[in-house]
Amino acid sequence: MQLPRYRFSGLSRLVIYGLASLTLSTSAVADTSVEFWHSFSNSSGETLEKIIEKFEAENPDIQVEAKNIGNYNDIVAKLQAAIPAKRYPDAVILEVTRYGLFADRGVLEDLTPYLEKDPLKDELFEFAREVGVYEGKNYIVPFNSSTPVLYVNKGILRSAGMETVPEMTTWDQITDVARTVSEKLQAENVKGIVAPGQFARWGLVMGNDSDLIDSRSGNVLLDSPATIEAYQWMSDLVHTWQLASADGVTDESAGKNAFTAGKVALNINSTGNYSGLLDALGEDLLVLPMPCNAVCRVPIGGAGIGILEGADQEKKDAAYKLVSYLASAEANAIWFAETGYMPINANTADVDVAADALATQPGIRVAIDQLDFARGRPRPPVVTWMRSREYDMWQAMALGQRPVEETLQEFAELTRAEASRTE
Repeated sequence: MQLPRYRFSGLSRLVIYGLASLTLSTSAVADTSVEFWHSFSNSSGETLEKIIEKFEAENPDIQVEAKNIGNYNDIVAKLQAAIPAKRYPDAVILEVTRYGLFADRGVLEDLTPYLEKDPLKDELFEFAREVGVYEGKNYIVPFNSSTPVLYVNKGILRSAGMETVPEMTTWDQITDVARTVSEKLQAENVKGIVAPGQFARWGLVMGNDSDLIDSRSGNVLLDSPATIEAYQWMSDLVHTWQLASADGVTDESAGKNAFTAGKVALNINSTGNYSGLLDALGEDLLVLPMPCNAVCRVPIGGAGIGILEGADQEKKDAAYKLVSYLASAEANAIWFAETGYMPINANTADVDVAADALATQPGIRVAIDQLDFARGRPRPPVVTWMRSREYDMWQAMALGQRPVEETLQEFAELTRAEASRTE
């Protein structure tokens, strides 16, 4: 197909040639491009774009091609598909319990030599240094770190007759509040609590002095009495007591959206949701620590950035500059203040934007205060397998399709078999 020809005036030609020259000169300055896959959209995505623009301004020889690939599960699936076809990115966000799958298979670059020469290693909090280590080597540098917290809509509690927020440090106390809301506001179709998402479920299990897989020994604990007790309570919230909507069981975003819309009183979720929830609920939003049902213990969530082993050396070096910058105090302060994800750099609080957030947004401090009893989670390849299948197991239990104890005993045996297969 032949394209039409156009005639341009002398002025038009000058403008066009000038723009072309500008484009060529800009491209010439950016000697290296880095393709970066991430999982952030909406306000978090905009904040990431802002930080990347600052990085590019300081590093004009590097152009970052940032691409939102979807959620953490989407990234794992698409990266697995991209590797055989050699269509993988140069750098990628990977959730902290899932990167071990790719490190184990030699897909990720060992970042230890980079970190050893980088002053950043002495600036990161201990939990942030530890979260990127698998089998003694550093494969990711943290970016967005979080813990679960208990979000409360104070306006709903007032409508249900609670002028002051009751103590909610145990499951029984949370159940009482959720039941009061559900009973008194039934006519308005307001529920007491959001069905716990997977991150919340893991946190509730840990707060009952158990785990899904022990982070040190690797022992599968899905069928331990304390884990079974936790899943029984969570399932009862939905199926037995009907204090949480089943919609949030099959679609975690449905529960979050209902809370944002003012239709649910309580929501256990990541600190990374803080900014969006504050925008939606304003002064009605209260952030409380996770309940300490048996012990005070919470999981560290979020993700870090890894570099693909198959990338060209020039791209690896450029990608590490990006990774290091994103974990710097300057960048981390912006990320912390605008999203609610935890500081990972010990110098972050000294940056003005972070100091202002700490002074004016009390809810943003709760996750930081939980760091004293926050724990990392296991990273072997079996964890990715276990997490992908836990969703179906949870649905069967929460919807009353299968007994909790029987389901978890079977799931534990399947997980042990998979762990043995992948060792």
